[in-house]
Amino acid sequence: MAPVLCGAAVTAALVAPQAQAAPGGHPDRDPGWALTATGTNARFRGLAAVDHDAAWVAGAGGTVLRTTDGGRHWRDVSPAGAAGLEFRDIEAFDRRRAVALSIGEGEASRVFRTGDGGTTWSESFRNTDVRAFYDCLTFFDHRHGLAMSDPVDGRFRILSTSDGGRSWRVLPAAGMPEAQPGEAGFAASGQCLVSSGTRDVWLATGGAATARVLHSGDRGLNWTQAASRVPAGDPARGVFGLAFRDRTHGIAVGGDYRADQASPEAAAVTGDGGRSWRSADAPPPAYRSGVAWLPHSRWSALAVGPSGTDVTRNGGRTWRTVDTGSYDSVDCASDGGCWAAGEKGRVARLR
Repeated sequence: MAPVLCGAAVTAALVAPQAQAAPGGHPDRDPGWALTATGTNARFRGLAAVDHDAAWVAGAGGTVLRTTDGGRHWRDVSPAGAAGLEFRDIEAFDRRRAVALSIGEGEASRVFRTGDGGTTWSESFRNTDVRAFYDCLTFFDHRHGLAMSDPVDGRFRILSTSDGGRSWRVLPAAGMPEAQPGEAGFAASGQCLVSSGTRDVWLATGGAATARVLHSGDRGLNWTQAASRVPAGDPARGVFGLAFRDRTHGIAVGGDYRADQASPEAAAVTGDGGRSWRSADAPPPAYRSGVAWLPHSRWSALAVGPSGTDVTRNGGRTWRTVDTGSYDSVDCASDGGCWAAGEKGRVARLR
C-alpha cells in the first residue's frame, strides 16, 4: 500500500555503547549528511548503496539515477518508457547490476533489471492481477530474491526469483498468515520487505488494528507473525521500515506519516529474530520511514523521515535527532558508505 503521500562514510568499527566510535572514527562526533546535486526534483524512495562512491536511487516519474564518484555526478539511467511509473524500491548487486520495482495497482506494478549500469533495462515482471499492489523487494544474494504485494484473497502475495530478477513466480499462499482487515505494506522507503543472510526475510505491515512483522526462515514459503509494538489502528499508521543486522537483531520504525499527527512509540527492537518486539525507550520524535544499521556496528543505526535523521548507539533502545533534513530512505554498504534519499531530488552521503 502506498501511503497517501503516493497510495551512510562509515569506515571505523562501532563498538559497545559505553565506548562507541562515531562514523569516521571520531568518538564524539554525530553523523552528518553531505547533500549531492542530482539535477532533478524527483522524490527518491528507492535507494541502494553499493559502496562509499556508488549508489542507485529510484523514484517518481520513472526516474533512476546512478553515481560512481561519490555523488559528484549523477547519471540518469531511467528505463525507456517508464516516465509514467512510480519507482519505490531498487536493489543493486554492484555498480552495473540492479533490479527496480515500480508500484501501483495492476500493471503499474512492474520489475525491471539492468546488467550494464542502466544503459539498458529489461522488464522482467508485469503484474496482471488488478487485486495486487506490489510495495517492496529484497535479495538474499545475487540470484535469490522476493517481492511482496498487499494482500490478495486475504494473504500477502510473494514473488520469488532464483535468477537475479530475470524471471519471477508467485509463491504458494498456504504458508502465509491471514491478513487483518485493512492491512497492507507501505511503499515508502523500499524497506517493508528486508532480508538478512541466505534465507531469512521480514515483512512490515500497517493500516490495520495491529502493525505486525512477519518472518520467514525459508525464503518466503512459510511465515510467522508478531505484533511490532508500533502503533497502528489507522490506514496511515504502522511499520514503514525494517533493518536487521543479522538474523536475530532488528529495528522497526514507522508511526503516522501525516505531518499533523503525532507518532509516539514510532520505533521498536527485537533480539529474537522478530518473534517478539519491545518499544524503544526513547523513540524518534516523529514518523520515520527508513532505517539502517551502521556497518561493522553491533549497536549503532540511523533512522530517517521527512522531519529529520536520528541515531541510536544502543541497538535501537534510545534515539537522538542529529539532522533536520527531509529523507525517506537510508542504506549502508559493507565498506562503510551510507546514503540517504528523499523529496525534491535530495540525495546525500554520510560524511
